[in-house]
Formats: sequence, structure tokens, C-alpha cells
Amino acid sequence: MHSSSHHYSHPGGGGEQLAINELISDGSVVCAEALWDHVTMDDQELGFKAGDVIEVMDATNREWWWGRVADGEGWFPASFVRLRVNQDEPADEEALRAGDGGAQDGRAEAQSSKDQMRTNVINEILSTERDYIKHLRDICEGYIRQCRKRADMFSEEQLRTIFGNIEDIYRCQKAFVKALEQRFNRERPHLSELGACFLEHQADFQIYSEYCNNHPNACVELSRLTKLSKYVYFFEACRLLQKMIDISLDGFLLTPVQKICKYPLQLAELLKYTHPQHRDFKDVEAALHAMKNVARLINERKRRLENIDKIAHWQSSIEDWEGEDLLVRSSELIYSGELTRVTQPQAKSQQRMFFLFDHQLIYCKKDLLRRDVLYYKGRVDMDGLEVVDLEDGKDRDLHVSVKNAFRLLCGTTGESHLLCARKPEQKQRWLKAFTREREQVRLDQETGFSITELQRKQAMLNASKQQATGKPKALSRPYYLARQKHPALPASLPQQQVLVLAEPKRKPSTFWHSISRLAPFRK
Repeated sequence: MHSSSHHYSHPGGGGEQLAINELISDGSVVCAEALWDHVTMDDQELGFKAGDVIEVMDATNREWWWGRVADGEGWFPASFVRLRVNQDEPADEEALRAGDGGAQDGRAEAQSSKDQMRTNVINEILSTERDYIKHLRDICEGYIRQCRKRADMFSEEQLRTIFGNIEDIYRCQKAFVKALEQRFNRERPHLSELGACFLEHQADFQIYSEYCNNHPNACVELSRLTKLSKYVYFFEACRLLQKMIDISLDGFLLTPVQKICKYPLQLAELLKYTHPQHRDFKDVEAALHAMKNVARLINERKRRLENIDKIAHWQSSIEDWEGEDLLVRSSELIYSGELTRVTQPQAKSQQRMFFLFDHQLIYCKKDLLRRDVLYYKGRVDMDGLEVVDLEDGKDRDLHVSVKNAFRLLCGTTGESHLLCARKPEQKQRWLKAFTREREQVRLDQETGFSITELQRKQAMLNASKQQATGKPKALSRPYYLARQKHPALPASLPQQQVLVLAEPKRKPSTFWHSISRLAPFRK
């Protein structure tokens, strides 16, 4: 296999395309990264998701390439991918030669190769930023500006829902690109110092949180509007007038979500080829840590806001609910399970389902006939509460024997709740959950996370609508292509459909699955 450290930006066209095919014919493995999801029903086309790495096997056609992902091969649109910045990494050991003089020459050659790799990464960062700026400008000028001219079709509220704060992002990104350009060393690109740019602008990247949180609402509104043909024609006219590639508006609007998640990957690649003695090393290292935190915070806030819809829906399924809505104080389910509640003064035992949220603990009673139905019975304020681990034996206050028990004691009111688990390990899980609840509250205070009144009202409204109308249908709109009998080139580029957000995959929680068995969401 031949090695190559060639740098390419967008695929297709002229000398670059010829060079790609030369690499392939020489036996080099040419890899590309998917920028968009390619969803297809054609067995001769290659389906993939944004972020997938594709081996390019044939690039003779300008628009359609033949490639492989895992065990699948097929045609895919060249405009949907970006060639990787460093196709093959040279091994330093192979560069070193036998003998003192040869070893010295080998080390110099290896360092030169590493400098070239760093140059490639820097060029890639600048290239993608310029492309991204053009992309944002196309959305702001090609779509938003045209929409504002049609007040008969779009209200300002609708535009805010569809496009979020993308105009603010555009302004911030222009300043960021300008800073990158100023720190770019055109004579010796590998000496460029870009790390400080990310550190100086890390606070600006926080605005992506609002955009990412709003993105699901944008998808819902777009899905509603595009059921009407006049909006379909209008959005397509905007795309054509702006001379944008053949991707639907929801695909374009996904790009900022993908972009903020891509920065840590780019910085990790830059750090990989930055020598520890390089003036940029410490800044790149700090920038990588900072951008990981930004992406993590955005993902966490997005997940929490998705949770509030689930919480609102869960509350709507509980019978005889009393008091304020859960979302007034809570936004996260910490733990849930069945416990025995020992009440005063008769020391009566009651089996109850408990649900620990941030700031409060809700307990419910199961229906005697329909065990999947829950009735609201009360709540415990977790703020200012002390959790006391009790030893097995006779309780001094209620004069009853208890096992696997703990007490929730309010220091200000003296209110007390005696709870018992069935097994010691269940008790330990509850004690750990109470610790996690306090940590979650503290973290929310430090990061300033909160739910707005509008978000609460919208979540409760959505829950009431779903309860009345049933579960909404999927928003995705699959397209169908004629199945071909041979691997011929597709006739035209497909209209892109984006189905999932480009974010790091999270391990699925089991809490909501267990709750759904007890209080299923109304269908």
C-alpha cells in the first residue's frame, strides 16, 4: 500500500478528482468522511450517517462515487462527503534508517512529515470554517431574507422557531474565522498558532446551546409547513436562487449542530501532530479541553430539555395529581423504584412507587386491578432534607422492627418519612441516588441551567395534546427510488433527508422504560 499525505478539501472537479483516482489506482486507501446522512431505498446506493468514514473505491464520475462502509458497497453523492485531511499516516519507525547518519536523516524526514500533517490539519480547519461561513450566509441571505419578504407566509415567531439564533451564530463565526486567518502563518503553515483563537472565543460558542435546544422545534415546524405545496415550492426556489446544493432545508439547518460537535475532533487531530515543544501545544491542549466541555454542556442541556417533555407526559398519565406541576422545580429523573412507607402514628405499612427527581420525591399508589395505573399520593421536598441510614432492628420513633430502612428528615419542619427497601442492595442504590440528586442540583446551580416558563408551558401543552390525540407519527419523510438491476449510476442527486442529530451517542437510560410499564404514556 502506498502512503500519501495529500490534502484535499471538497471532492470532485479537475485536478483533485484526477489525483484521487491516481491514488486509488496506485493502491492507496482513500477515505472520506460523511458530512450528511445519505438515506436511500436503492440497493445499488450506499447509505450512511453523518460522521461515517467511507472508503472511496471509484471517483471517475464527478457527482457519484463508488464506496464502501463496513460490509456494504454502492454509489453515493460526492457532495455528501469530505476527503480526510491525512489519508495515511507515515510510521516514524520506518522513516528511521540504520546507522547514526541515517537515523538523523530519518528523524528529520519524520519531523518533516509530521509538519506536513499539521499543515494539512490547519488547512482543513481553515477550509471547513470558510465553507461553514458560506453555508451560514446562504441560509441567512438565501432563506431568512426571502422569508421576511413574505409576511403573508411567515410570522416572526415562525422564523424564530425555524431558524433559531442562526443569525447570531453567523456573526460570531465571522469574527472567529477572522481571528483564525490572522493567526495563520502563510509562509510556514505548520507554525500557525490557532489554539488561542478557540480559547478567546469559547464563551461565544455557548450560543450554540440555544440553537441545538431549538432544533427539534424547527424540525416539527418545517414538517408542518412542508405538508403544504406552496411552502415546498418556496423553499426550493430559495435554494435554487442561492445556488445551494440539492439538500432540503432541514438538512442545512442541521449543520450548526454537527459543527459544534466536530470542533473537539479537529482539535484532537491538531494536537496529535503538534510537537510538545511547539508554541501552540499548550493552547491547543487547553482548547481541546474547553471545546469538549462546550460540546458536553450543549449535549447535556439538549438531553435535559428533551427530558422535560417526557416528565410532562409522565405527569399527565398519573391519576389524581395534586399541587404544582413537576416542571416548576424539576427537570431530571434520578431514580425510581418500589419502597415500603411506614406511616405515623399507627406505624402502618404502605407499598408505594417512588420517583426521585431533582428537588423532589414523588410517591404514588398502584391501582389494585390495573397495576400499570398510578395514583398520586404525595411528595417530599428534597431541599434541606437529611437522609439517615438506619440499622436493622427496632425503630425508636415508631417502635416497630425495620429492615433495609432509611429516614428522610426535614431539619426545619421536623417532618419525617420512614422508608424500607426489600433488599440491602436496593437500599444502597437509593442512598446513592439521593447523593446524585444533590450533586445534580449543585451542578445545575454552577452551570446556570434552568427551564424557562415558556418551555414549561409548551411541554405541558404538548403532553395534553398527545394525551388527547395519541402518539404523533414519525417526522421523517422517506423517499423511494426505482430499484435497479445493475450498479448503474443514479440519474440525479437525491433530496437529502436528515433523520438524527449529529451528537455523541449516549448509553440509553432504563428509567423511562421501567416507568412506562407502570404509568404508560397515553396513546
